[in-house]
Amino acid sequence: MENLNKALFLLVVGMLTVFVILMLVVAVGNLIILFTNRFLPPPDDAEKGKHIDPKKLAVIVAAVDIVTKGKGKIANIEKIGTQNK
Repeated sequence: MENLNKALFLLVVGMLTVFVILMLVVAVGNLIILFTNRFLPPPDDAEKGKHIDPKKLAVIVAAVDIVTKGKGKIANIEKIGTQNK
């Protein structure tokens, strides 16, 4: 019986430790996001005036239509991941 009590105690301590560490990760992530949004300026939108190629737009619309079975709607198309500076 003593082994079972020790095992349950270790289980609870381990689960609480994981929970606390995950909460710290979430809190630090939210603080980083808050800091970034408050103090760093947003990137310039140099490509706002450019339009997307109609063929690419048709492919994107068709892919969204197939994947969502006609229920999806495209609200905005933005290029992400690369910036030319």
